Amino acid sequence: MPTQPVSPAWPRHAKIAFIGSHGIRKTSALLAFAAEAQRAGRAVELGREVVRDNPLGINEGATGEAQLWVLVSQIRQELELARKADILATDRGVMDNYAYYLRACGGTDRYAVEPLVRSWSGTYDLVVRLLPDVALQPDGVRSTNDAFRDEVEVILDRVLPELVPPGRTVTLHASDVTSRFDWHGILEQLAARIGASVQPPDLWR
Repeated sequence: MPTQPVSPAWPRHAKIAFIGSHGIRKTSALLAFAAEAQRAGRAVELGREVVRDNPLGINEGATGEAQLWVLVSQIRQELELARKADILATDRGVMDNYAYYLRACGGTDRYAVEPLVRSWSGTYDLVVRLLPDVALQPDGVRSTNDAFRDEVEVILDRVLPELVPPGRTVTLHASDVTSRFDWHGILEQLAARIGASVQPPDLWR
């Protein structure tokens, strides 16, 4: 598909990632944010969670090679989608996928991907990290093992501050993802990151 020019008053393409371990309502947050951005007149492209297509295995038994596939696929997807709309909103980013990769590799960077992950982490204008304060629910795909999720969160706690500056990170709890949450506030933060602004909701609803 051809590159989509940005809309008027939106100086460049922006990218926001919703990250964290699994079963923490990232997809719900992504969809709610996208709907809010579209109501505000911004075109949004959605990047889906690539791990669900992984032919090498997922969850606790995933190998380092399987998580390397996820990292590379995440970057490839973002390259393909980044210029198709005003905003690219992704379900995961390289940061949380890197945490899964490190766990699968026993805590070591077996394939020396850290420089790529660090560099690519700088391409996100805003990162929304969701914390796991809700119970895991079976969906037929992702693990319901609390210990596995906790292991990923510990690694992400350590690596995220090294990859993304605090000024580009918003931290929410999974339980915050409800119909009452102010997603317009997140949109305003994203707009500010690229030198833009959005109208208050009462002016366009």
